[in-house]
Amino acid sequence: MSNKPNRLIKEKSPYLLQHAYNPVDWYPWGEEAFQKADKEKKPVFLSIGYSTCHWCHVMEKESFEDSDVARLMNESLVPIKVDREERPDIDSVYMSVCQVFTGSGGWPLNIFMTPDKKPFYAATYIPKESRSGRLGMVELIPKIMEIWHTKNDELRDSANEFSSALKASSEVEGGEDLGEEILTSAFEQFSQIFDKENGGFGTSPKFPTPHNLTFLLRYWKRTGKRQALAMVEKTLNKMKLGGIYDHIGFGFHRYSTDKGWFTPHFEKMLYDQALLAMAYMECYQATKKEGYGETAREIFTYILRDMVSPEGCFYSGEDADSEGEEGKFYVWNYEEIKNLSTAEEAEILIKAFNIEKEGNFRDEATGEQTGRNILYLKKPIPELSAEFGITSGDLLEILDTCREKLLSVRNKRIRPQRDNKILTDWNGLMIAALAKGAALFHEAKYLKAADSALQFIFAKMRSNGGRLYHRYCDGEAAIKGFLDDYVFLIRGLLEFYEASLKGDYIKKALELNRILLDHFWDKKQGCFYMTSDDAEEVILRKKEVYDGAVPSGNSVAFLNLLHLSRLTGDPEFEEKAAQIRKAFSRIIVKSPHAFTQFLNAMDFAIGPSYEVVIVGREGAEDTNQLIDVARKEFIPNKALIFKTPDFGLSDTDFAKFTANMSCIGDKATVYICKDFKCSLPTTDREKVLEML
Repeated sequence: MSNKPNRLIKEKSPYLLQHAYNPVDWYPWGEEAFQKADKEKKPVFLSIGYSTCHWCHVMEKESFEDSDVARLMNESLVPIKVDREERPDIDSVYMSVCQVFTGSGGWPLNIFMTPDKKPFYAATYIPKESRSGRLGMVELIPKIMEIWHTKNDELRDSANEFSSALKASSEVEGGEDLGEEILTSAFEQFSQIFDKENGGFGTSPKFPTPHNLTFLLRYWKRTGKRQALAMVEKTLNKMKLGGIYDHIGFGFHRYSTDKGWFTPHFEKMLYDQALLAMAYMECYQATKKEGYGETAREIFTYILRDMVSPEGCFYSGEDADSEGEEGKFYVWNYEEIKNLSTAEEAEILIKAFNIEKEGNFRDEATGEQTGRNILYLKKPIPELSAEFGITSGDLLEILDTCREKLLSVRNKRIRPQRDNKILTDWNGLMIAALAKGAALFHEAKYLKAADSALQFIFAKMRSNGGRLYHRYCDGEAAIKGFLDDYVFLIRGLLEFYEASLKGDYIKKALELNRILLDHFWDKKQGCFYMTSDDAEEVILRKKEVYDGAVPSGNSVAFLNLLHLSRLTGDPEFEEKAAQIRKAFSRIIVKSPHAFTQFLNAMDFAIGPSYEVVIVGREGAEDTNQLIDVARKEFIPNKALIFKTPDFGLSDTDFAKFTANMSCIGDKATVYICKDFKCSLPTTDREKVLEML
């Protein structure tokens, strides 16, 4: 490490600040760096990562803190550091580059490019010294520089050609409209790769990807295929039992390095918690099995305890490493467990959580036992309680008592670093999850937490013209909002409306949607760009639809537009949704199971879908009973609208088609419209259930 900070010391990003004392002469992304490269005729070395990325830390310690590597970099290159969570536009473009160059991608992402931002070499993790077939930094940089000096014209021509080809290949070529058969194709693909023993899909590493599960729930709802629901339940149950779940502090780690959900990469991300809470809540609605609802509530316990900022928003994530070791905060040795409990508790803890004297957590590099244990369950609570000869309730009580003791001890350890930046898009996801939880569980604190985040974003993370900023950190809102910021926040507002039934939140959603259509919509191809029409263009303006760890902006926008069309009766939203559906059809038919959030919107578009209008006195028992029916059942393709008999729609007039809907005999009344046809109104709760 250097005693003298580099230029990153002036940045807000926790990831960039982690590198502020590297001996590497880092620049943040900006014109200063590219002008220097152009003036000095040097290539640019772009390194992209994020603060909770384990292998980013490894590369920093190995190379960026090393004086020999730093000297090579500073003499030969203009090094630029980017936080992928701050600049997803830059990350998305150069990740595409890496995937074309190498056939795969990941972080850290490292790109060598010309001063005009055109890439000519890409890699992920690069060791200091060459090993295991990977060229090391001390060998790679001299080789790059030799080509740069001796074949510069050829290298630049090649970079120009590649950039032109990348731009051409990124254009969306629409095709025939998609139909219901695409849902079946995706289901069949999941059936082929489903892990019958462990749940999840494929082998290792295993990522939760909750929208795969929410798609399968919708497919089960549509077709009645028990296999689809069984895949969801198996996966959710196995993940909750495994080491990927934090059994002491709650919440899920990023992914599992093995196929059995046992050994996690220990970072925790806000978006994973939000999306997984959604999946567990939907499964709870579908099955009425209390365990799924309890898991969602535990996720919210973690978020509200550890991840809420003083401003009332939600932090981005927590690191995997503490004290220089991955997972150190989360693992336990045998004696710790034994000494923290009574003899009876220790016996149960050791057997239930599979604690070994030698440790069950192995060193990733050597495979040797570390003496430490990851807590996990091999069997669900009912099976364990039968083995111990006690009731499930008694076992849960003992485990909860022990959990509190372990949590108290763990809280005294050095915590992993928390990424304290606030991202609008990820906050939108958590707002949506908490709002759904508030409605489903009648939990006011969830709605209050979601509202606090919304109020802060609208007060502090918008420009004077109402445009969103992407990031807030250390008192500064900055970076023009991306597609995901708008569509994820709109998703949060739609869920918040369904939980609060206050029309102002729909008004806010419509305001953001208008900005989205004005500044992100591609009129020619009928879908959304990732960046606005006045944002910095890197080497191309991308359109994303792949639903990876986080759903794509176009997929969520597709669903939002359908939802807004049902709430407002505005045909423009339906037309825009239909254009998105066609724009990406050629891409999606090639591998439907890679676009499950898009297919969730397809499921809504194909129908049946419902507008459920409840007219009643606010707070009245009969009104609340009817609202509960609409909220508690698993009816994903619906728009819920509430109006009072005296004052029309609550706080706004967004759904003018409900103007003549009124109470029958002064009783709370439900009007249900299905696929653009409305049925007769009813005051009967059972009749409502039957109609839905």
